Amino acid sequence: MARLLRSLIFVPGNNPRFLEKAKTLPGDIVCFDLEDSVPLNEKDSARNHIKKALTERSEYKAEVYVRTNSPVSGLIPYDLRQIVQKGINGIIIPKVNNIKEFKKIEKLLAALEKKRKLKPIELIPSIESAEGVVNAYNIASSSKRISFLIFGVFDLLNDMSIEYSKQADGAKYARAKIPLDAKAAGKYAMDAIWQDLNDESGLEQDCIIGRNLGYAGKSVIHPNQISVVHRIFRPTKEEIEWAEKVFKVYIESTKKNKGATVVEGKMVDEVHFKRAKTLLDSIKSV
Repeated sequence: MARLLRSLIFVPGNNPRFLEKAKTLPGDIVCFDLEDSVPLNEKDSARNHIKKALTERSEYKAEVYVRTNSPVSGLIPYDLRQIVQKGINGIIIPKVNNIKEFKKIEKLLAALEKKRKLKPIELIPSIESAEGVVNAYNIASSSKRISFLIFGVFDLLNDMSIEYSKQADGAKYARAKIPLDAKAAGKYAMDAIWQDLNDESGLEQDCIIGRNLGYAGKSVIHPNQISVVHRIFRPTKEEIEWAEKVFKVYIESTKKNKGATVVEGKMVDEVHFKRAKTLLDSIKSV
């Protein structure tokens, strides 16, 4: 479906000032973080800050996601109980190793959605281990909730006992495999972060490599990285054409007092229209 997935910026959930600033960020997705950027003794506080921020969803320009803690942490049930509410576009699960882990989390999410009368929320696996890389295709194809995979390079290298370098030589196979597996499952893939905030040239080259591997966009950790990422990860010709079709057909549908409609056999509604409009607007601003 027509949408922008060029950038996903992580925002520490325990920092109210950063959560407030995220309202104006030009990234395609802002992701409130409950995992790596939040110390254990601040998890509860972060959940409360994120819960409040989600009530202010209309003030955020980007799509809003939340990254929970990992499956092995045992904290996901606590995370979901606080964050599953109106206003959230998606939930990122870090360090997903296999389908069994993912399905257990999906079951918890479905129960909360039913209880709170919410529409299905996107659930996005982050692949960050050797086991996860091996199972990437099976994970990606295991649920309709999944629209993309995220590649997490640092935890993968740690799992492989490999030292990090900017070339990430030890992760080359995994980095190439994940977008292939995602594509085979009919999903997108989001590349890993670039750690050096002072190396803009390195970030640009890393984005070009990621784009050439088939990634739709890149995770970022600082607002200054967004413009570089957006310049490299421009929408493809096919994405633009699809957005134009969605935009045109949906406008015609609303003139007939209809909501959801069909484009080339696929159901589209207001959320797809908004994503299509955002994509088309982004082309004008480039």
